[in-house]
Amino acid sequence: MTGYTRAFLSLLALCLAGCGQPASPSNTPELAGGARPTIVSLNPCTDAILAEVAAPEQLLAISHYSHDPRASSMDLTRAVQFRATGGTVEEVLALDPDILFAGSFMAPATRAALEDLGLRVETFGIASTIEESIAQVRRLAELSGNPEAGERLVAQIEAAAEPARGAQLSAVLWQPGGIVPGETQLVSELLRRAGFSNHAAAQGLGQADYLSLEQVVANPPDVLLVAGATRGQSHPVLDELYMMHRADFDTQLLYCGGPTIIRAMERLRGIREDAA
Repeated sequence: MTGYTRAFLSLLALCLAGCGQPASPSNTPELAGGARPTIVSLNPCTDAILAEVAAPEQLLAISHYSHDPRASSMDLTRAVQFRATGGTVEEVLALDPDILFAGSFMAPATRAALEDLGLRVETFGIASTIEESIAQVRRLAELSGNPEAGERLVAQIEAAAEPARGAQLSAVLWQPGGIVPGETQLVSELLRRAGFSNHAAAQGLGQADYLSLEQVVANPPDVLLVAGATRGQSHPVLDELYMMHRADFDTQLLYCGGPTIIRAMERLRGIREDAA
């Protein structure tokens, strides 16, 4: 197994474990003098949102995933402006944040240890819709004491995700390992809004099902979005499918909501225009 595949599978497991878990309903912490809370984020998806809605001095550290080009959902030039942490209890306590943001995959024992030491922990799952992502943006902005910044980001997301007009093109998003996303995944909603229909779902494939090269060749979509690097995903036979438009799709755009939605929609709309 390659390092790239290991990184992808680790992040996929992280994301799936976090799905569907709501954030805590509590409010922004009260700090002396009306100061905004300091923050550590251990979740690559909250990293990207907090980089937009928190003041730079608030964000003491982000997760090490965001410094890894195989796992980050952030532009690396932006991510490296922030310190990264591996997320051990010792590292977090040394940073002494007011709030720790983590994914809902966090081990219960780790969370209990941190809370026993007086640290506030807020967990977030992976948004599976644009609506869920917008709710997370607002929640993170509220907890950071920057609701106005949250609303600015929400407005940008809503504008970027405006549904395309006209007929849809059939598309397959071919992810690392040769798998395809399910209809309930955020990226599938983005595809629909950008003017694509799910060709894999029309063939009976669902979340994380494997799509072989032979299946692509036998029944090609209008557009093939390649987000993986397996041998079959770059096979020369794909060049012979002249009626199929093929384009690369950055893995950084697959996993998270928030500002990632804006970048993903820009890329998808560009591909849609090229394929029309």
